[in-house]
Amino acid sequence: MAAGTSRRERLRQAALEEIHGAARALLVEGGPAAVTINAVARRVGMSGPALYHYYSSHDELVGAVTADFFRELATTMERARDAIATAPVGDRLLAACRAMRGWATAHPAEFGWIFASPITPAHQWPGSPRNQAGQRFEQVLLDLTAELWRTRPFPVPGPAELAPSLRGQLAAYSESIGGALPPEAAHVFLSCWVRLYGLLCMEVLHQLDFAYTDLEPVFEECLRDISGRLGIG
Repeated sequence: MAAGTSRRERLRQAALEEIHGAARALLVEGGPAAVTINAVARRVGMSGPALYHYYSSHDELVGAVTADFFRELATTMERARDAIATAPVGDRLLAACRAMRGWATAHPAEFGWIFASPITPAHQWPGSPRNQAGQRFEQVLLDLTAELWRTRPFPVPGPAELAPSLRGQLAAYSESIGGALPPEAAHVFLSCWVRLYGLLCMEVLHQLDFAYTDLEPVFEECLRDISGRLGIG
């Protein structure tokens, strides 16, 4: 019975991988609108109703595929970080950021699917595959920034410099990450992330094509500014 259950699970896993591969191919070929239940089912040679044996809704399928992309991106960043495991934390942080851009520019459709689409309430639930995979991605940069804060704290604004509503939100975020960064340091971390994320989105979505044909120097300039803010040179 155990062997039979294992075989069924292997077959199910193989089917899920085929479904995810089909969804990814449709996304790359035709954008998010092309990823429908019926289109994915046709791509893998099954009926739409049959696909519902694996996912109860289109939204659930989207969440599972998005989780795949998050895990792939996180793995890419982790490998870049670990390739220089003995280097100073600032170098490892920059390596992870560069790896993030490398993945984003190599997989623009997948990056857009992750970061340029609204997050539905179901995917905000802490136990959802998308949320868990997204937290793994967040943890790569968060852990490095927290290590930097512990070993050589970077400049942070004083409490009076932050709007009262902002202080409350940052306190809640600091608590949600187990106090790895105090609210003021969390503000610096999130500000750096917003800037990095915004630039990557504009590059991947071709919002800066009117001015640039190569955004790598702009990205490196952004990293230098972030480095200065984090005090890592």
